[in-house]
Amino acid sequence: MMKAAVLEDLEKLVVKEVPKPEIDDHSILVKVGACAICGSDIRMFHHGNTRLTPPAIMGHEASGEIVEVGSKVAGFQVGDRIALGGDVPCGKCEMCMKGLGNNCPINYAMGYQFPGSFAEYVLLNDLVVEHGPIAKLPAHVSFEEAALGEPLACCLNGIELCRPELGDTMVVVGAGPLGILLTELGKLMGVTKTIVVNRSRPRLEVAKEYGVDVTICSSEENTVERVLEETHGEGANIILTACPSPEAQAETLHYAAHRARINLFGGLPKGKSIVPIDTNILHYKEIFLFGSHGAVPSHLSKAVDLIASGRIDMKKYISHVYPLESAVEGFQAAEDKVGMRVVLKP
Repeated sequence: MMKAAVLEDLEKLVVKEVPKPEIDDHSILVKVGACAICGSDIRMFHHGNTRLTPPAIMGHEASGEIVEVGSKVAGFQVGDRIALGGDVPCGKCEMCMKGLGNNCPINYAMGYQFPGSFAEYVLLNDLVVEHGPIAKLPAHVSFEEAALGEPLACCLNGIELCRPELGDTMVVVGAGPLGILLTELGKLMGVTKTIVVNRSRPRLEVAKEYGVDVTICSSEENTVERVLEETHGEGANIILTACPSPEAQAETLHYAAHRARINLFGGLPKGKSIVPIDTNILHYKEIFLFGSHGAVPSHLSKAVDLIASGRIDMKKYISHVYPLESAVEGFQAAEDKVGMRVVLKP
């Protein structure tokens, strides 16, 4: 048996004893070192998800140590320290064959169809072992840091699609952990000025501590005017929405430069995803409007390399660490948005 935080029903998370997973010849058992709480976990806690059927174990931002290896598994051994991602390619469809497993129509994921890591142990089945997001960790990277490899990988996917160029100005709407992380990645990839827009002034004060160049409080200032002021009337080259706001998505077009790249990085709540936009702005400014979803295994490997090299300090993105037994309190802290990432440790 093992302890796990089980979503028994909507808004009912219970830490209890459940059967410990058993491996077969093609699977791996991991002793979970840490698992962070994602915004999607909170949405599933309240609203559920078609890919998850309670009772279920969520958790996809994870790391740990391999403790059992199937007899026919190659490339991994007991004692390997690993980071885990969320999206699991099926390995057979057209998208997966092109290396775009995050666009797999089946859309498998850890903590969704496959039991996740809000538990003492997590099973990696044959699909995860063969095609999934597993990256080995060097000894100096902590499990807490490595658990944030998954959100870093998602940010890498989002930034790469924006095609940053030297001298670009980038606006991120939303001052949560991923919004701020996007600005840090943007600077690593050549962005000269980063601007963060957020309704809450306290979150913007946090953003300044992370090196953001300009902050705009949308509840107190005219966002469009301020962005244009900061870009000499030209508009921003890259814009990412890292918040679940239809209004923010619609407004981005009004502070976009000619040929700007706009990434609707954050998803919208169910029933609020139909957003009216001025398509003439897209047309006459030749703006590229797109979204990004999750990451592919290679992004996780890049994320771990960035963490291991020190180019991205993930320790500063961890504000709360709770024992697994206090998962309910951890979820509340994550939902209150009083800090950065909340991590659970078995």
